[in-house]
Amino acid sequence: MAALSVALFFLGVFFYSVYRTVWYGIGEWGLNKTVNWAWDITNFVWWVGIGHAGTLISAVLLLFRQKWRSSINRAAEAMTIFAVICAAMFPVLHMGRPWLAYWVFPFQNTFGSLWVNFNSPLLWDVFAISTYFTVSLVFWYIGLIPDFASIRDRAKGTIAKFSYSMLSFGWKGSAKAWSRYETVSLILAGVSTPLVLSVHTIVSMDFATSVVPGWHTTIFPPYFVAGAIFSGFAMVLTLMLITRVVFRLEDYITLEHIALMNKIMMVTGSIVGVAYITEFFIAWYSQVEFEQYAFINRATGPYWWAYASMMTCNVITPQLVWFRRVRYSIPLTFILSIIVNIGMWFERFVIIVTSLHRDYLPSSWAMFSPSIIDIGLYLGTLGLFFTLFLLFAKFFPVINMAEVKTILKYTVDNGPTYNPQKAAHAHAPQPAIGAPASAPITYNKHD
Repeated sequence: MAALSVALFFLGVFFYSVYRTVWYGIGEWGLNKTVNWAWDITNFVWWVGIGHAGTLISAVLLLFRQKWRSSINRAAEAMTIFAVICAAMFPVLHMGRPWLAYWVFPFQNTFGSLWVNFNSPLLWDVFAISTYFTVSLVFWYIGLIPDFASIRDRAKGTIAKFSYSMLSFGWKGSAKAWSRYETVSLILAGVSTPLVLSVHTIVSMDFATSVVPGWHTTIFPPYFVAGAIFSGFAMVLTLMLITRVVFRLEDYITLEHIALMNKIMMVTGSIVGVAYITEFFIAWYSQVEFEQYAFINRATGPYWWAYASMMTCNVITPQLVWFRRVRYSIPLTFILSIIVNIGMWFERFVIIVTSLHRDYLPSSWAMFSPSIIDIGLYLGTLGLFFTLFLLFAKFFPVINMAEVKTILKYTVDNGPTYNPQKAAHAHAPQPAIGAPASAPITYNKHD
């Protein structure tokens, strides 16, 4: 309740900031003629990136038959949906007239010659993100149906029983239903996997297809995808470590899960670090003085502190995961996950603002500083995100019960053996403490 109160307060800040933006216009933000993309698009790209880990965990790891995903995929999928909702707010508000947002869709209209420009990556964004949101939502809901049926069968209250009956679509758990469920899951995983790569690739093309020094580079698509997975896994860790303690899920979200997610974060962080170095090399190799100046200005110009924060948080700090003690430490992992997301926010800020604030004409150079409404919108989307996530955790199963059951190891007394301390009999077969559900179990020959 305390967490929800804080989230609702920031949700109120969000609604106030949206009211000021819509009523008084974009002049409420800190934008100017030179820096016409800044805080809003930084937050848009940041939220889209956070939404990447859910689909990666759900779809790609399912196709690779990685059983360890089962404990974390439900919360990660929910996180994806809520993050995409938060991301969509920024470009819509940036239009200045959000009630005309439907003009971005190519529909038959009666407004004369109003046709969207299919050459514009901004239109590609609309298709990519709406498709990503729709597929993620369907994938998430399909996975919830068997769990809704389990809750329906145990619900006591009339309203709860009716609600979960409606949500479960009359699921009976028959062999045919399970067969179709698994087939649909695989099909959706196959559809979702290209989306993991395409969505942030298309978001990166907003920049890469321009001629602005610092943006016009072919490394952006893979670099943005790696960064998105990097920040997405960091947010999954932030949320799941808290959820693990609050709901006492230590037996299901084990230290092994945390260590594996840390490893993925370290790999993607290293890819991002290589991309930073490659950008500087390409700027030097191109021998284009404007490109070279853009990168020198990033590192040594007025926004050097943002660049230094980005390099520290995204490149140096994740290398601590090489140490086993850090990988398996819950407090250190939690701190690291927050540092990574701070660093990834600074990365988007550095790419957008430092490339725009000094262009070809020194007479038009300008600095950007966010207004109170800018900051209110950002904090407000955090409030929206956490409000949705806390309501999800309250009313929906945070762990995919149906899938976790399939990888539980059972004792000869027919009881799960996740927690050796709680085993009914001392001679029950026991896995190692902290081992994943799929860990092999040694049976006692006398049983």
